[in-house]
Amino acid sequence: MDDLTKTAFHRRPDLHVETSGEFAGWRTWSRDKFETHNGPFYHRMEEDGQIRCAFRVEKKHLNGADNVHGGAFMSFADYCLFAIAGPVLQGQAVTVSFGCEFLDVAREGELVEGSGEITRAGSSMIFLRGMLRSAERPLFTFSGTIKRVKRRLPPVPGNDAR
Repeated sequence: MDDLTKTAFHRRPDLHVETSGEFAGWRTWSRDKFETHNGPFYHRMEEDGQIRCAFRVEKKHLNGADNVHGGAFMSFADYCLFAIAGPVLQGQAVTVSFGCEFLDVAREGELVEGSGEITRAGSSMIFLRGMLRSAERPLFTFSGTIKRVKRRLPPVPGNDAR
């Protein structure tokens, strides 16, 4: 069992490890319906401890000009934020800030890879930045902040807490 599984995702019952194909051995999450529908997106920990994310561009990722849709890049970059933060993120979190710059296009069939770094991790907020590339070609830069959250219990019917 590698360090990624032991540390970052011990609270992730939805962790799925791909067993075949191009992404065999890579991980993804099955709980996020939006990412499952718009991906599939994958991540793994490299030997140097860095997190690398990837997806293969399919027709469903393209805009009307046959380039990757900006929203697909943004969704994948948001996925990357959480994968990169994984080693320090224990429990649930939400994106509270996201910024990006579009540098180049990607087309069907290309492998898009994301990498980045945690610039600061506090008790409630984690600040990150990263880049998406195809081969060595920069496509997209991003930065974001995610906030650790505690799961709230649903309100009890008939209990008006005003």
